[in-house]
Amino acid sequence: MNTGKQSLIWSAVLLVLMLSMAVPGLNMLTVVFMMVPYVVLYATRSRGAFALHVVLVWIIAYLLVGAIAPILGLFFLVPSIIMAHMINKQSPPGRVLVSGILSLLGIMLLELLLFNLIFGVSLINELGTTVRETTDSLMKEGLLPETWSADLTDSMVTLMTQSVPVALMTISFVYAAVTQYFSRMALKKSGLTIPAMPKAHEWKLPRIMVLYYLVSLVLSMVIVADNSFLSIALLNLVPLLRMAFMLQTIGFFFYIAHQRGWPKAVPIIISVFVLLIPPISLIGVLDTAFPIRKAFEKR
Repeated sequence: MNTGKQSLIWSAVLLVLMLSMAVPGLNMLTVVFMMVPYVVLYATRSRGAFALHVVLVWIIAYLLVGAIAPILGLFFLVPSIIMAHMINKQSPPGRVLVSGILSLLGIMLLELLLFNLIFGVSLINELGTTVRETTDSLMKEGLLPETWSADLTDSMVTLMTQSVPVALMTISFVYAAVTQYFSRMALKKSGLTIPAMPKAHEWKLPRIMVLYYLVSLVLSMVIVADNSFLSIALLNLVPLLRMAFMLQTIGFFFYIAHQRGWPKAVPIIISVFVLLIPPISLIGVLDTAFPIRKAFEKR
Protein backbone atom coordinates (compact mmCIF):
# COMPACT_ATOMS: atom_id res chain seq x y z
CA MET A 1 0.00 0.00 0.00
CA ASN A 2 1.49 3.36 -0.99
CA THR A 3 2.04 6.16 1.50
CA GLY A 4 -0.60 8.46 -0.03
CA LYS A 5 -3.33 5.84 0.27
CA GLN A 6 -2.28 5.05 3.83
CA SER A 7 -2.47 8.74 4.74
CA LEU A 8 -6.01 8.99 3.37
CA ILE A 9 -7.06 5.93 5.34
CA TRP A 10 -5.62 7.23 8.61
CA SER A 11 -7.09 10.68 7.98
CA ALA A 12 -10.47 8.97 7.56
CA VAL A 13 -9.90 7.06 10.81
CA LEU A 14 -9.09 10.33 12.58
CA LEU A 15 -12.26 11.92 11.17
CA VAL A 16 -14.44 9.01 12.32
CA LEU A 17 -12.93 9.18 15.82
CA MET A 18 -13.54 12.93 15.99
CA LEU A 19 -17.13 12.57 14.79
CA SER A 20 -17.73 9.90 17.43
CA MET A 21 -17.11 12.55 20.10
CA ALA A 22 -20.67 13.75 19.44
CA VAL A 23 -22.11 10.32 20.36
CA PRO A 24 -22.61 9.93 24.15
CA GLY A 25 -21.34 6.62 25.47
CA LEU A 26 -19.43 5.74 22.31
CA ASN A 27 -17.08 8.70 22.83
CA MET A 28 -15.92 7.22 26.14
CA LEU A 29 -14.44 4.28 24.20
CA THR A 30 -13.22 5.92 21.00
CA VAL A 31 -11.41 8.80 22.74
CA VAL A 32 -8.84 6.28 23.98
CA PHE A 33 -7.72 5.71 20.37
CA MET A 34 -7.72 9.37 19.32
CA MET A 35 -3.92 9.71 19.33
CA VAL A 36 -3.21 6.67 17.14
CA PRO A 37 -3.94 8.24 13.71
CA TYR A 38 -2.02 11.37 14.73
CA VAL A 39 1.06 9.32 15.58
CA VAL A 40 0.88 7.22 12.42
CA LEU A 41 0.40 10.27 10.17
CA TYR A 42 3.22 12.22 11.81
CA ALA A 43 5.61 9.24 11.64
CA THR A 44 4.92 8.47 7.98
CA ARG A 45 4.42 11.87 6.37
CA SER A 46 6.37 15.12 6.05
CA ARG A 47 5.53 17.88 8.52
CA GLY A 48 3.69 19.88 5.85
CA ALA A 49 1.65 16.89 4.68
CA PHE A 50 0.81 15.99 8.28
CA ALA A 51 -0.40 19.54 8.99
CA LEU A 52 -2.49 19.57 5.80
CA HIS A 53 -4.21 16.25 6.60
CA VAL A 54 -4.95 17.29 10.19
CA VAL A 55 -6.30 20.74 9.32
CA LEU A 56 -8.60 19.32 6.62
CA VAL A 57 -9.94 16.70 9.05
CA TRP A 58 -10.54 19.37 11.70
CA ILE A 59 -12.44 21.56 9.23
CA ILE A 60 -14.68 18.70 8.09
CA ALA A 61 -15.31 17.60 11.68
CA TYR A 62 -16.15 21.17 12.69
CA LEU A 63 -18.67 21.50 9.86
CA LEU A 64 -20.34 18.20 10.76
CA VAL A 65 -20.47 18.19 14.58
CA GLY A 66 -19.30 21.62 15.71
CA ALA A 67 -16.38 22.93 17.74
CA ILE A 68 -16.16 19.97 20.15
CA ALA A 69 -14.32 17.84 17.55
CA PRO A 70 -11.40 20.18 16.72
CA ILE A 71 -11.08 21.21 20.39
CA LEU A 72 -10.56 17.59 21.43
CA GLY A 73 -8.36 17.06 18.40
CA LEU A 74 -6.15 19.94 19.47
CA PHE A 75 -5.96 18.53 23.01
CA PHE A 76 -4.35 15.30 21.80
CA LEU A 77 -2.15 16.87 19.12
CA VAL A 78 0.95 17.79 21.16
CA PRO A 79 1.28 14.46 23.07
CA SER A 80 0.83 12.61 19.76
CA ILE A 81 3.56 14.63 18.06
CA ILE A 82 5.93 14.06 20.99
CA MET A 83 5.39 10.29 20.91
CA ALA A 84 5.66 10.14 17.09
CA HIS A 85 8.84 12.23 17.10
CA MET A 86 10.47 9.87 19.59
CA ILE A 87 9.34 6.85 17.58
CA ASN A 88 10.98 8.36 14.50
CA LYS A 89 14.19 8.78 16.50
CA GLN A 90 14.04 5.05 17.38
CA SER A 91 13.91 5.91 21.10
CA PRO A 92 13.50 2.99 23.53
CA PRO A 93 9.79 2.07 23.89
CA GLY A 94 9.85 2.75 27.63
CA ARG A 95 11.01 6.31 26.99
CA VAL A 96 8.31 6.80 24.36
CA LEU A 97 5.66 5.60 26.81
CA VAL A 98 6.90 7.83 29.64
CA SER A 99 7.04 10.83 27.31
CA GLY A 100 3.46 10.19 26.27
CA ILE A 101 2.31 9.88 29.88
CA LEU A 102 4.09 13.05 31.00
CA SER A 103 2.90 15.10 28.02
CA LEU A 104 -0.71 13.99 28.52
CA LEU A 105 -0.49 14.72 32.22
CA GLY A 106 0.98 18.15 31.50
CA ILE A 107 -1.79 18.97 29.00
CA MET A 108 -4.50 17.97 31.49
CA LEU A 109 -2.96 20.05 34.28
CA LEU A 110 -2.62 22.99 31.89
CA GLU A 111 -6.27 22.60 30.95
CA LEU A 112 -7.33 22.72 34.61
CA LEU A 113 -5.24 25.86 35.09
CA LEU A 114 -6.62 27.60 31.99
CA PHE A 115 -10.22 26.86 32.96
CA ASN A 116 -9.50 28.45 36.33
CA LEU A 117 -7.67 31.51 34.97
CA ILE A 118 -9.78 32.26 31.88
CA PHE A 119 -13.26 31.14 32.87
CA GLY A 120 -12.93 31.34 36.65
CA VAL A 121 -14.05 27.71 36.87
CA SER A 122 -12.34 25.14 39.09
CA LEU A 123 -13.13 21.73 37.63
CA ILE A 124 -12.15 20.10 40.92
CA ASN A 125 -14.59 22.31 42.84
CA GLU A 126 -17.23 21.59 40.21
CA LEU A 127 -16.68 17.88 40.84
CA GLY A 128 -17.34 18.42 44.55
CA THR A 129 -20.46 20.47 43.79
CA THR A 130 -21.79 17.75 41.48
CA VAL A 131 -21.24 15.04 44.10
CA ARG A 132 -23.03 17.10 46.77
CA GLU A 133 -25.98 17.84 44.49
CA THR A 134 -26.24 14.16 43.53
CA THR A 135 -26.16 12.93 47.14
CA ASP A 136 -28.70 15.58 48.20
CA SER A 137 -31.03 14.43 45.43
CA LEU A 138 -30.61 10.77 46.41
CA MET A 139 -31.27 11.60 50.06
CA LYS A 140 -34.51 13.42 49.19
CA GLU A 141 -35.66 10.40 47.20
CA GLY A 142 -34.78 8.06 50.06
CA LEU A 143 -32.23 6.11 48.03
CA LEU A 144 -29.43 6.49 50.61
CA PRO A 145 -29.24 4.81 54.03
CA GLU A 146 -30.88 6.69 56.90
CA THR A 147 -27.48 6.93 58.60
CA TRP A 148 -26.09 8.97 55.72
CA SER A 149 -25.09 12.44 56.86
CA ALA A 150 -23.61 15.66 55.53
CA ASP A 151 -20.28 14.68 57.11
CA LEU A 152 -20.20 11.48 55.03
CA THR A 153 -20.88 13.53 51.91
CA ASP A 154 -18.05 15.91 52.80
CA SER A 155 -15.70 12.97 53.39
CA MET A 156 -16.60 11.46 50.02
CA VAL A 157 -16.08 14.79 48.27
CA THR A 158 -12.69 15.21 49.96
CA LEU A 159 -11.63 11.70 48.99
CA MET A 160 -12.67 12.16 45.36
CA THR A 161 -11.08 15.58 44.91
CA GLN A 162 -7.84 14.50 46.58
CA SER A 163 -7.74 11.42 44.32
CA VAL A 164 -7.77 13.55 41.15
CA PRO A 165 -3.96 13.25 40.67
CA VAL A 166 -4.00 9.45 40.62
CA ALA A 167 -6.99 9.53 38.26
CA LEU A 168 -5.13 11.83 35.87
CA MET A 169 -2.01 9.63 36.01
CA THR A 170 -4.06 6.51 35.34
CA ILE A 171 -5.83 8.09 32.36
CA SER A 172 -2.49 9.32 30.97
CA PHE A 173 -0.99 5.84 31.29
CA VAL A 174 -3.93 4.12 29.58
CA TYR A 175 -4.03 6.61 26.69
CA ALA A 176 -0.25 6.49 26.14
CA ALA A 177 -0.08 2.68 26.39
CA VAL A 178 -2.97 2.16 23.94
CA THR A 179 -1.47 4.70 21.55
CA GLN A 180 1.97 3.13 21.61
CA TYR A 181 0.69 -0.41 21.14
CA PHE A 182 -1.65 0.25 18.19
CA SER A 183 0.63 2.83 16.57
CA ARG A 184 3.50 0.36 16.64
CA MET A 185 1.31 -2.31 15.01
CA ALA A 186 0.23 0.11 12.28
CA LEU A 187 3.74 1.42 11.63
CA LYS A 188 5.18 -2.09 11.41
CA LYS A 189 2.66 -2.87 8.67
CA SER A 190 3.91 0.25 6.90
CA GLY A 191 7.38 -1.30 6.77
CA LEU A 192 8.95 0.76 9.56
CA THR A 193 11.17 -0.88 12.17
CA ILE A 194 9.89 0.08 15.61
CA PRO A 195 11.59 -1.05 18.87
CA ALA A 196 9.28 -3.37 20.77
CA MET A 197 8.22 -3.13 24.40
CA PRO A 198 9.51 -5.92 26.65
CA LYS A 199 7.34 -9.02 26.54
CA ALA A 200 4.92 -9.46 29.43
CA HIS A 201 6.95 -12.36 30.82
CA GLU A 202 10.00 -10.06 31.03
CA TRP A 203 8.32 -7.40 33.20
CA LYS A 204 10.19 -6.88 36.46
CA LEU A 205 9.96 -3.98 38.88
CA PRO A 206 13.04 -2.79 40.82
CA ARG A 207 13.23 -4.39 44.27
CA ILE A 208 13.32 -0.94 45.89
CA MET A 209 9.66 -0.56 44.88
CA VAL A 210 8.71 -3.02 47.62
CA LEU A 211 10.29 -0.75 50.24
CA TYR A 212 8.45 2.28 48.84
CA TYR A 213 5.19 0.34 48.97
CA LEU A 214 5.65 -0.88 52.55
CA VAL A 215 6.67 2.57 53.80
CA SER A 216 3.68 4.14 52.04
CA LEU A 217 1.28 1.59 53.54
CA VAL A 218 2.62 2.09 57.06
CA LEU A 219 2.50 5.89 56.78
CA SER A 220 -1.04 5.79 55.37
CA MET A 221 -2.16 3.81 58.44
CA VAL A 222 -0.36 6.07 60.90
CA ILE A 223 -0.99 9.55 59.48
CA VAL A 224 -4.43 11.05 60.01
CA ALA A 225 -6.21 11.78 56.74
CA ASP A 226 -6.45 15.55 56.24
CA ASN A 227 -5.57 18.18 53.65
CA SER A 228 -1.84 18.10 54.35
CA PHE A 229 0.58 17.50 51.48
CA LEU A 230 1.81 14.18 52.92
CA SER A 231 -1.71 12.85 53.42
CA ILE A 232 -2.77 13.73 49.87
CA ALA A 233 0.49 12.34 48.46
CA LEU A 234 -0.04 9.01 50.23
CA LEU A 235 -3.68 8.90 49.13
CA ASN A 236 -2.46 8.96 45.52
CA LEU A 237 0.85 7.08 45.88
CA VAL A 238 -0.53 3.90 47.45
CA PRO A 239 -3.02 3.18 44.61
CA LEU A 240 -0.35 3.88 41.99
CA LEU A 241 2.08 1.46 43.62
CA ARG A 242 -0.69 -1.10 43.98
CA MET A 243 -1.41 -0.85 40.24
CA ALA A 244 2.30 -1.29 39.53
CA PHE A 245 2.32 -4.55 41.51
CA MET A 246 -0.85 -5.68 39.74
CA LEU A 247 1.07 -5.35 36.47
CA GLN A 248 3.97 -7.22 38.07
CA THR A 249 1.56 -10.01 39.06
CA ILE A 250 0.33 -10.22 35.47
CA GLY A 251 3.93 -10.39 34.29
CA PHE A 252 4.59 -13.20 36.77
CA PHE A 253 1.79 -15.36 35.38
CA PHE A 254 2.92 -14.65 31.82
CA TYR A 255 6.40 -15.80 32.92
CA ILE A 256 5.01 -19.10 34.23
CA ALA A 257 3.02 -19.57 31.03
CA HIS A 258 6.16 -18.90 28.98
CA GLN A 259 8.22 -21.39 30.96
CA ARG A 260 5.56 -24.11 31.03
CA GLY A 261 4.31 -23.64 27.47
CA TRP A 262 0.75 -22.79 28.45
CA PRO A 263 -1.69 -21.54 25.77
CA LYS A 264 -1.64 -17.74 25.46
CA ALA A 265 -5.27 -17.51 26.58
CA VAL A 266 -4.42 -18.84 30.06
CA PRO A 267 -2.34 -15.89 31.36
CA ILE A 268 -4.78 -13.48 29.70
CA ILE A 269 -7.69 -15.00 31.61
CA ILE A 270 -5.66 -14.92 34.83
CA SER A 271 -4.86 -11.26 34.17
CA VAL A 272 -8.57 -10.46 34.17
CA PHE A 273 -8.91 -11.99 37.64
CA VAL A 274 -5.86 -10.03 38.83
CA LEU A 275 -7.51 -6.79 37.71
CA LEU A 276 -10.85 -7.73 39.27
CA ILE A 277 -9.43 -8.97 42.58
CA PRO A 278 -6.80 -6.43 43.75
CA PRO A 279 -5.48 -8.50 46.73
CA ILE A 280 -3.94 -10.91 44.20
CA SER A 281 -1.39 -8.14 43.53
CA LEU A 282 0.41 -9.40 46.66
CA ILE A 283 1.92 -12.02 44.32
CA GLY A 284 3.58 -9.17 42.42
CA VAL A 285 5.06 -7.83 45.67
CA LEU A 286 6.53 -11.26 46.47
CA ASP A 287 7.77 -11.68 42.89
CA THR A 288 9.59 -8.35 43.14
CA ALA A 289 11.02 -8.95 46.61
CA PHE A 290 12.13 -12.57 46.19
CA PRO A 291 13.54 -14.70 43.31
CA ILE A 292 10.48 -16.96 43.21
CA ARG A 293 10.64 -17.20 39.40
CA LYS A 294 13.61 -19.52 39.70
CA ALA A 295 11.24 -22.23 40.93
CA PHE A 296 9.49 -22.14 37.56
CA GLU A 297 12.53 -22.01 35.29
CA LYS A 298 12.90 -24.72 32.65
CA ARG A 299 15.19 -27.50 33.80
